[in-house]
Amino acid sequence: MRIVWSIFTALLLLGAVDSLAQESSRRVSYLPHWLPQSQFAGYYVACEKGFYRKHGIDIEILRGGPDRSAMEYLRRGRADFASSFLSCAIRERVRGLRLINIAQIIQRSTQLLIAKKSGGIKSPKDMDGRRVGLWGADFQVLPKAFFMKYDLNVKEIEQGPTMNLFLRGAVDVASAMWYNEYHTVLNSGVNEDELTTFFFSDHCVNLPEDGLYALEDTCKKDPEKCRRFVTASLEGWAYAFRRPEEALDIVMKYVDEANVATNRCHQKWMLERMKDVILPPGLNVPVGVLREEDYVNVVKVLETGGLEGEVPAYSSFFLNCVEQ
Repeated sequence: MRIVWSIFTALLLLGAVDSLAQESSRRVSYLPHWLPQSQFAGYYVACEKGFYRKHGIDIEILRGGPDRSAMEYLRRGRADFASSFLSCAIRERVRGLRLINIAQIIQRSTQLLIAKKSGGIKSPKDMDGRRVGLWGADFQVLPKAFFMKYDLNVKEIEQGPTMNLFLRGAVDVASAMWYNEYHTVLNSGVNEDELTTFFFSDHCVNLPEDGLYALEDTCKKDPEKCRRFVTASLEGWAYAFRRPEEALDIVMKYVDEANVATNRCHQKWMLERMKDVILPPGLNVPVGVLREEDYVNVVKVLETGGLEGEVPAYSSFFLNCVEQ
């Protein structure tokens, strides 16, 4: 009887260990690469509506921001998944961080340059010799490719997180994201017809932006966890686009908790632009898939800009986790 009881107890303990192992394998952390906003609405929605839980994922969405590098969080094992621009991720991979793209969310570039028509800038050539506001290194890939394409010699001015330099006339041209700073300028009282816009995607320098990333080890050890994370995330985006007001309620909850200086009107604009670039018209590719031609194009732009090192083959950089 004692032997039977010992075997029974051992089996219970083994079951408990297996259960704990399963629980541990389902726990994941995800770091968006910026502060809470509609740029990440799909993930917040997927969390709040239970889509991750439905797919066997117990998720913790970490709070991103300028002081929390998504790539560093992956490198140090502080996050299982993170979002990042495709160009940034390729650079990090070349530098030695074994990143894998498990879903390409934004399919076209949202970055642009804006100028006031009153300043006489109506074409790329009109920028020659002008003062152009540029953000940090990660955001200079496209504008510098643009300058090279049109053989422009501009005066580069460091641009901060606000559009004050542009609004006060301290720069002739400013960097902006379509879903963010461009709308900020409109909200300041500048009309759209007063602006000249240069969308990089319209000038043969389109670089798809936000993608989801994991370390190569994570993908090899548990590809199913990666697939479940991507599937639930895409369900979150689909729900957010179907029910935008509910999605905005959820986004504003995260915004308020982080004390981000924004408002619902701005976040609504951002969510609408997210739909435009996640589901661009005429794109014949499933949401979340990184096209090989886009990958090759980004690599060419980076190499023209001075990227050195061994660039991974498309097949070793992208893991298709999108359900067919």
